[in-house]
Amino acid sequence: MKQDVVKVDIRGILPANSSCALFVGNEQKVFVIQIEPQMGSIIGMFLRDTPKERPLTHDLINRVFMGFGISVERVIITDLKNSTYFARLILQQQNELHTERKIVELDARPSDCLALAAAQKKPIFVVGRLFEQLEDMSEVLEKMNESGPESE
Repeated sequence: MKQDVVKVDIRGILPANSSCALFVGNEQKVFVIQIEPQMGSIIGMFLRDTPKERPLTHDLINRVFMGFGISVERVIITDLKNSTYFARLILQQQNELHTERKIVELDARPSDCLALAAAQKKPIFVVGRLFEQLEDMSEVLEKMNESGPESE
């Protein structure tokens, strides 16, 4: 089932005690996904290419992917139900001769999808009909950037 999608990027991260606001969007609109504080920190590390003493879970997943010739193709944020976002992780696997590829689509938490996309520098999309419905938080992001908290 083909759906129109809108390309977005992670535009900022605002840590808090009990959650973390992840600002996602483009020049047209920015929206917020609430995630766990630790996931916000992990995504921030991937965006900044921060070296880590030991591999994190998403580093391990990436290394397993590499071992099997799998890469993240893209991430798609697909839906919002009862204040919970849903996403799909699109993976690609090449055979040993690079003559064939297999595409696998998995249901995954948006925070995990965004962490893997940030780690591999892969594109992030939002289903168009969902993007149209989301509240624009661009002004909040601009104010946050003016006051100086962590942003990407």
